[in-house]
Amino acid sequence: MTHMKRLVLVLVVVSLFAVPMLAWAYSNMMDLPAADGKAVWTYITKSNYQEWPLWPGKGELYKGLQPHGAFLTTYVSKDALKVIKGKKGMFGNGAIIIKENYSPEKKLGSITVMYRVKGYNAEAGDWFWAKYKPDGTVDADGKVAGCINCHNVKIENDWVYTGPVK
Repeated sequence: MTHMKRLVLVLVVVSLFAVPMLAWAYSNMMDLPAADGKAVWTYITKSNYQEWPLWPGKGELYKGLQPHGAFLTTYVSKDALKVIKGKKGMFGNGAIIIKENYSPEKKLGSITVMYRVKGYNAEAGDWFWAKYKPDGTVDADGKVAGCINCHNVKIENDWVYTGPVK
């Protein structure tokens, strides 16, 4: 086989693997919502977040603390789940943590979201924060001072209270 034929064969084989992988990565990046309360709400509801995995070791309606609620249910995106289970220490771009916040009577009061967006806000771990009413109305979103000021004591755990990620 000539050198040219070998080169063509190698390029064909590489492209068979590289092109689909690049297309997959690009499509997954395109699927992520903008750092915007309405866009994130649309994304998580169209993704049926209540079918996402629960935070490992936390069931539905576990005992919560203020300011979130007396009872909580925490859902995580698949990439976030890998970080938690693998004790990788830091969530990657696109990781989403959704917390349903319930009253002592177990009535849904709000839904809070942490969404990692690379380059969004380095001073706060690149987390985009959002709080929604049960109907999806945005109560707060973006660089929410109350969220950041509370969670900053958990910087060593990538800003997360729910459980260890290391």
